[in-house]
Amino acid sequence: MRRLILLLVIFLNLSLFAQEAEYSVIVKDIETLLPIENATVFVMKTKQTLITNKDGKVTFVLNGASNVQVSETNYEKLTLRWAALKEDQFVIYLKNSHNKLDEVVVSNENPQKILQKIVSNSRQKLAASYRLKVYVREFFLLDNKYSYYNDGLVNFQFSVNQKKATTTLLVEQNRSYGLLENDISADLMGYNLNNIMENYCNLNYFDPLLDSKTKKEYSFTTKGHPNNKNYYVMSVVPLESAKTALDTYEIVYDPEKKLIIEFSVIIEPKNLAEIVENEQIGSKNVTRSIVKVSYRAEGQDYYLLTANEEIGYDLVLKEEIKNIQVRNNFITTNFNRQNFTYKESDVFKEKSLFNKKNKVLTKYWDISGFTATDEEKGIIDSLEFKL
Repeated sequence: MRRLILLLVIFLNLSLFAQEAEYSVIVKDIETLLPIENATVFVMKTKQTLITNKDGKVTFVLNGASNVQVSETNYEKLTLRWAALKEDQFVIYLKNSHNKLDEVVVSNENPQKILQKIVSNSRQKLAASYRLKVYVREFFLLDNKYSYYNDGLVNFQFSVNQKKATTTLLVEQNRSYGLLENDISADLMGYNLNNIMENYCNLNYFDPLLDSKTKKEYSFTTKGHPNNKNYYVMSVVPLESAKTALDTYEIVYDPEKKLIIEFSVIIEPKNLAEIVENEQIGSKNVTRSIVKVSYRAEGQDYYLLTANEEIGYDLVLKEEIKNIQVRNNFITTNFNRQNFTYKESDVFKEKSLFNKKNKVLTKYWDISGFTATDEEKGIIDSLEFKL
């Protein structure tokens, strides 16, 4: 009888395993038939969140069938039954809203006051107790050549301290490839994961706009979103007379809920050209700075969804100048209001995943939410051979 039960258990496990399969979905514009990048694909059965790459593609593993929800700020949200997807295509078409509500929004309230309220309310909603499972990856370039790569599947536990979100970081799996040059290894160390996550959730990028000393150096314009009647777009541009302002902001927000949906902070090339370069040894002269962040607002849940950040700078050394670029991507693959339990020794307290030995238990990157393009796969594979 015991043998029979054992055989039955093995048979059931094999059956379940056999049903698990990998699927790829491509999201396209229904009119232009072009792929849509950065669309959110939500697998409703597993509650997994995925983001399309520049080919409009996501890849995921699924046991059985699941309805799929697809959304992108410029398009109408679509929920599709699994049976409607053709196995040989798995192409999902999104319809552009075509509301064209890009006229200037007239309001009696000062736009700076409106922004203060939106940022304050968004901060309050983000400052809560919950956890995010996040896939993070970083590409590093030295003199325009890819030199290092790392990625990992990590958990951020959020708590509230003095009305601000603070994080505890636990690393599930990670890998690093490539070679670093000794003379710049101290600088090419990537983002501080806890700091950058807290910046996203405390919206620290908006501090210059809320500071009474600097906010007068910007011009504020609010328009209706050109493709989504539910959102407004606020553009904040440095005035030509500004002495310290450099960043250009674009903020997509929900005027009813007073929540930020997306924002970008970019230093335009013309503003970079006006920066006086520092020739002192050890100086870092910025050559590129881009931050793009999006949030998911669903019912009572509001949390970071994706973040893409690029920073480039010329490092002044004794005998030469080296250009360093770091490209960082975050994507939340799972949101949960329940706290996890952990030992203090499990907490990752270092600055970046550079400082942790490789720990690979599964092909976690295949279910990361990011689907690497052929170009990215080639870069990662070439760095892997250097190890």
